[in-house]
Amino acid sequence: MSLGIGFTFVFALIGFLLSLVPGFDRIGPLASAIILAIIYRQLFGYPEKFRIGIQFSSKYLLRFAIILYGLKLNIDVIFNDGLGLLVKGAVTIIFAILVTMFLAKVLKANMQMALLLGVGTGVCGAAAIAAVAPIIKSKDEDTAISVGIIALVGTVFSIIYALLLPLLPISDIQYGIWSGLSLHELAHVALAAEPAGEEALAMALLAKLGRVFLLVPLCFVLIIWMKNRKKHEEDNTAKITFPWFLVGFVAMSLFGSYVLGTYIPVTDKVMDSVSLITTFILTSAMVGLGLNVSLKDVRTRALRPFIAMIIASVLVSLIMYWIAGI
Repeated sequence: MSLGIGFTFVFALIGFLLSLVPGFDRIGPLASAIILAIIYRQLFGYPEKFRIGIQFSSKYLLRFAIILYGLKLNIDVIFNDGLGLLVKGAVTIIFAILVTMFLAKVLKANMQMALLLGVGTGVCGAAAIAAVAPIIKSKDEDTAISVGIIALVGTVFSIIYALLLPLLPISDIQYGIWSGLSLHELAHVALAAEPAGEEALAMALLAKLGRVFLLVPLCFVLIIWMKNRKKHEEDNTAKITFPWFLVGFVAMSLFGSYVLGTYIPVTDKVMDSVSLITTFILTSAMVGLGLNVSLKDVRTRALRPFIAMIIASVLVSLIMYWIAGI
């Protein structure tokens, strides 16, 4: 098993190095690594003895990374300063998911992939997709492709936002709120909002963290939805397992919000290191998913959900721009 896990670590490391190259730095290490893993799988495959370790990375390392990701969420800040943005973030999530699913149905697209993309668009990109995938029993191919699409589209949107900044008739603070309410990943929000200044960036990240916070109740809603759907299907044998990693996510959020820095002294350097480790583990897990992707199988399934997600993302941007400017 260790060989397969080490194999995903190597790809993750290459993804980190590749993300330092101009161009790839716009999409980050996670997307760079998963794209590399998908290409490698199509050209060379991988030894069968690596399979167990690769599957371990794609399942268990993925859940561990989501737990660590909870440290990025400061619940105290959200409750004290971001309740209004939390409500607006809920609007983003509900709208993104419903519109993506509706468009996917109209386009007769793969509905499972459309749901992943809707969640990724509405909440927090790859991390949200990774958290939701086990709940809805997503195929590894759908999960990996959805992560790649989210990374690509979010990067393009964040660059467009930054280019539009000097032309928009809104304040820097409003621009920051707009970025935080509408862009896909935390990294995308930071990329778009940083040119508007520190206050705009702070508001952008606060708005984005509110959406990350809502990942937990969204997952429980999806659990209930999946259970009810199973009741109406003939095959009722597949059980919806409780995602215990979400309990870890919440616990780490509470620990990071109320214990670290208050009762346990911790420096920014340490927290940056933990964040880097979290990203590396999540990247390794995504590599595991990417190594299981067969483009022959997903080619016909990905285009229509991608179109649905693009349209939904544009509509989210327009509506959140109006809301941010109120």
